[in-house]
Amino acid sequence: MPSSTKLKLLVFMFLQYYVWGSWFPSMGTYLAHTLKFSGAQIGAAYGAFAIGAIISPFFVGMIADRFFAAEKVLAVLGVAGGGALLALAHLGEFNSFYAVLIAYCALFVPTLAVGNSLAMQHLADVKSDFPRIKIASAIGWVAASVTVSALKAEQSHIQFYLAGAASVVFGAYALALPHTPPKPGRSGSRLGQLLGLDALGLLRKRSFALFVACMFLISIPLKCYHVMLSIYLTELQWTNVAGKMALAQVSDVVGLFVMPFMLRRWGYKLTILAGILAWVVRYAFLAQSLDLLAWQSALVYAAILLHGICYDFLFIAGQMYVNAEADDSNRSAAQGLIAFVLWGVGTLAGTLLAGKLLAANRYAEAIGTLHYNWYWNWMIPAIFAAGVMIVFGLLFREPAKKS
Repeated sequence: MPSSTKLKLLVFMFLQYYVWGSWFPSMGTYLAHTLKFSGAQIGAAYGAFAIGAIISPFFVGMIADRFFAAEKVLAVLGVAGGGALLALAHLGEFNSFYAVLIAYCALFVPTLAVGNSLAMQHLADVKSDFPRIKIASAIGWVAASVTVSALKAEQSHIQFYLAGAASVVFGAYALALPHTPPKPGRSGSRLGQLLGLDALGLLRKRSFALFVACMFLISIPLKCYHVMLSIYLTELQWTNVAGKMALAQVSDVVGLFVMPFMLRRWGYKLTILAGILAWVVRYAFLAQSLDLLAWQSALVYAAILLHGICYDFLFIAGQMYVNAEADDSNRSAAQGLIAFVLWGVGTLAGTLLAGKLLAANRYAEAIGTLHYNWYWNWMIPAIFAAGVMIVFGLLFREPAKKS
């Protein structure tokens, strides 16, 4: 792979996650403390990401597979998404905010699937090169979080101005990516081909179907962390919350750096299992931070710093597994399928759970049992994740190496 191509992909991943990191971690604090949305409304707002993932990535992936060059699809999505983010900065009423947020997420989520597919098509050794490229994603998220904290924008609409401007730059830059046209022979006329349903054929493989089911289940408890952590830290009276949460992406760099070694030594099964186990431990640390006051900060920081294992060993390894199981005719659509499962239906279920837990927290605050509720807000997802880990460990089979 030419060094210029690698550099282009690194910058692309940086910009993509700079956009995401500019608003996603701090939106909950903004909605709770500035717009005064209820716990259920905050959960629904994070669920907009899931609805966007349900609406579009599978079909946008099909478009990139069969009709238009992937870099042009990414450019259109980035610029249009920037306009939606700038509009969000001006909205303070829930219904209008929610509707525009859904529209934005329907534009952004497909960039994850199409961007990953584009990158993997231009990498000589996906297992080794892709994690290295994804390091730029972690750096982009850290840079965005540091910028948000420097602007003191955690509770301000400024975060959406920042994200909107970055999204326009991201869209324009996508045109500089390596040209990635549809492969010859992808424009079939069968209805299944036209709808990109060939990717669903992967579900005939028992282990792939189990993998998809477990990814759906594990994404439910995972959303509790994303929805609730900034609110939890604010209630603990932490300052510079976005900057401190960005330590997660520092560990991301380490996780991505060691992943090629782990995949070669452990394979997909043990690597993904380690990722699920890290989520169980992360939630246990957060639950215990309420009781072990002398160790509270250390436990919270440890939970944040587990992110490199939590995210990389689970999601990035999972995306690479999907790429290995797919072929040239459905690779973008297959990535769209897993985005539909992870960021779509699973995230929707997870944000609904998180919203209910937050709503219970508000009630508990009124009657003086807030400590008890926060403990179970962290332990419920820990128990859920442990159950998924057991099922995956017992039933998943490592894929055979392709000749």
